[in-house]
Amino acid sequence: MSIRKLLASATVGGGAVTALNRWLQATATDLQPPLDGDHHTHRWRGIDVAYTEAGDPSDPDLVLLHGINAAGSSGEFREVFGALADDYHVIAPDLPGFGCSDRPPLRYSASLYEDFVADFVADYESPAVVASSLSAAYTVNALTRDADLAVRDLLLICPAAIAGPEPPNQWLRELLRAPVVGTGLFNLLGSKASIRYFNADHGYYDIEKVSDEWLDYEWQTTHQPNARFAPASFVSGYLNADGDLGQAIGDLDVSTTLLWGRDADITPLADGRELASQADAALVVFDESKLLPHVEFPEEFCGVVDERFGA
Repeated sequence: MSIRKLLASATVGGGAVTALNRWLQATATDLQPPLDGDHHTHRWRGIDVAYTEAGDPSDPDLVLLHGINAAGSSGEFREVFGALADDYHVIAPDLPGFGCSDRPPLRYSASLYEDFVADFVADYESPAVVASSLSAAYTVNALTRDADLAVRDLLLICPAAIAGPEPPNQWLRELLRAPVVGTGLFNLLGSKASIRYFNADHGYYDIEKVSDEWLDYEWQTTHQPNARFAPASFVSGYLNADGDLGQAIGDLDVSTTLLWGRDADITPLADGRELASQADAALVVFDESKLLPHVEFPEEFCGVVDERFGA
């Protein structure tokens, strides 16, 4: 659905849109952590960042960083979190502006997320890191600019540096930040129909692997107070990462594996092959998967982690 059509739909009757926005927010319940484990809060720049940890703290640290989308959260790792905790001390935050973390009305930027990744990862001693989509680029950039930030291994899932318009579209960002029209637009973008469409068209090869319970959770997370502000920066291009991702990975002195779904279309496998060649990184391809191979094939994913990280 085009932004123009969304705008036309959202602006039919300001009072009706306002009433609908309020009803949708009232319908959404308080969001609960999507992962089983110990739930904690990391205080960062005045923001309460929610994270879940599991496993024996004496085992190797493994930080899981979810990708960016309107319904993004650490729940992206729901199918593998428990299994990974058998061999690792696993830590998965909800990035600022997403999930159970605070969602202040900031103008979110790639540099903000790079700073967060650097500070969060620095709390652990040479952890391995799994990062998905844009978070992979944030992790690489954080490591590039901070020589003291130590990471043992990297596993990057369909990494991307660009996921919105380039150059960024300020008009679109401010439109989505607007109190009435912006909320109405975001409610359409975060509707169950829209989430289901994205999952089926881009996220999953087999949409039957997405449960109704998970679809409801994704809907709930897009209807929390201030849920639109971080995605407003995402869809308008302000979360695009700077730099040449392939060169940056190649320059790191960190063992890096790229994981790709063969049928991914937003970041096609051709991009993965080019990136692996440029960065001289290992490339693992999962058949019959798109952007979320770790969700569709959790056992195989955990096998790759064990093979590459050697717990």
